[in-house]
Amino acid sequence: MTDQATTTTTSLNKFEKFKAEKDGLAVKEEIEKFASLGWEAMDETDRDHRLKWVGVFFRPVTPGKFMMRMRMPNGILSCEQMRVLAEVIQRYGDEGNADITTRQNIQLRGIRIEDLPEIFDKFRAVDLTTVQSGMDNVRNITGDPVAGLDADELFDTRELVQQIQDMVTNQGEGNSEFTNLPRKFNIAITGGRDNSVHAEINDLAFVPAFFEGQLGDNGQWAMGQGEELSSIPSSPSSPIFGFNVLVGGFFSAKRCEAAVPLNVWVPPEDVVALCRAVLEVFRDRGLRANRQKSRLMWLIDEWGLEKFRAEVEKRFGKSFISAAARDEIDWEKRDHIGVHKQKQPGLNYVGLHVPVGRLYAEDMFEIARLAEVYGSGEIRLTVEQNIIIPNIADSLLETFLTEPVLDKFTVNPTLLMRSLVSCTGSQFCNFALIETKNRALAIIKALEAELELTHPVRIHWTGCPNSCGQPQVADIGLMGTKVRKNGKAVEGVDIYMGGKVGKEAQLGACITKGIPCEDLLPVLRELLIEHFGARLREPAAV
Repeated sequence: MTDQATTTTTSLNKFEKFKAEKDGLAVKEEIEKFASLGWEAMDETDRDHRLKWVGVFFRPVTPGKFMMRMRMPNGILSCEQMRVLAEVIQRYGDEGNADITTRQNIQLRGIRIEDLPEIFDKFRAVDLTTVQSGMDNVRNITGDPVAGLDADELFDTRELVQQIQDMVTNQGEGNSEFTNLPRKFNIAITGGRDNSVHAEINDLAFVPAFFEGQLGDNGQWAMGQGEELSSIPSSPSSPIFGFNVLVGGFFSAKRCEAAVPLNVWVPPEDVVALCRAVLEVFRDRGLRANRQKSRLMWLIDEWGLEKFRAEVEKRFGKSFISAAARDEIDWEKRDHIGVHKQKQPGLNYVGLHVPVGRLYAEDMFEIARLAEVYGSGEIRLTVEQNIIIPNIADSLLETFLTEPVLDKFTVNPTLLMRSLVSCTGSQFCNFALIETKNRALAIIKALEAELELTHPVRIHWTGCPNSCGQPQVADIGLMGTKVRKNGKAVEGVDIYMGGKVGKEAQLGACITKGIPCEDLLPVLRELLIEHFGARLREPAAV
């Protein structure tokens, strides 16, 4: 029983009250009943909140049409799975679409409650799950998008990410051990050199590092270890691969913080156990009274890092090894767009740019066909909302690049479009204060018509302070807000700059507040000229 379980329901906020009354995962057994009742007759708490435990999200801006969030560990799915997702949204007409998220995941829109039983049957048939993908659960676990393909990677993250998901979700069936966290929880693990997962913005992250300890007088490894690890050889001269651990990174409306070092190194075989230990501490001791102060970093602040580390160490069950002196994040961030050689001779992976991550059923069928005809049937997603098709033979590459769908999902996007990221926006999300995706595309096209650039500039849009579009990691970040212009409330943005990804990642800061969206184009034009070397295009000759 957790510490929180002893608290009386009268002292809990409304979220903790409804979680105490009924575990969110309980709705898994009520899907048939909900389908029969219809969305308007459902208990509001079940509809608005508990359904999120099975990945179904009520959206007041599209009443009767729900969003579904998948779980796709490491952002990997098969062509069969992609076809099923396309079939699910195909039947819902213009409103049916899918978005690739900034957590290597897919969200489906236009879902009716009446169709949930059939949809879940389709998912089970191809090993897809939505369980525990919303509310106070561990969200989709991110890993290197080119894991197992990259000749320069230090570790293939795919199996570890799957093991973490299986531990958290009980192999996709649902795990009540971790269905009542204080708030949501993000986990990322990278085995490459370029921090492709944005480790710094996760509650718990693992970055590659080599252990280079010394034997102490008692024959045990130094660096704070209490017992030997079987994977460490007798010779202290051989560095051992593992991970340094970061904790506490998050974005919220109240506060944004980069993750901090826990001063812990673990070999790959201890990663899952450490995830469990951290989650247990967060579940049992995390702050719950104020929803705005319930993410992991708030607990670390209250306790101090050393107390938090010590408590996790108790749950871990053996003494920690102190962090390696440095990690191996020493490359600039890659976006994986374009044609790239794999470590497997004669094979290539191709990164396709998906404008603001938006897909429709016909797009998804085409992507599935490309993966099956030219590759191994595998499809991968990136945190930049793009798609990778791996395992394309040299002999097929030229023909692949002539496929008509690559006119839309190009391998060579323009420099501003290439790095554009956007959250869902007010078209489908009731939290968003502004429309984002369509506006982002229109403004980028206008800027590219006016400016010449020499390198990509990462522009991120988010519709509200919840920061799903992650403006704090962008070169230029735009956060939706409401502003006054001529005595009227209009859609606007706060502008962030200074975010850096890859090595020495850092969060950006707000530089300007309250710019009306209708006045944004010249502001962005000047920022690109002043800070990113853009130049005005010469007028076309008459």
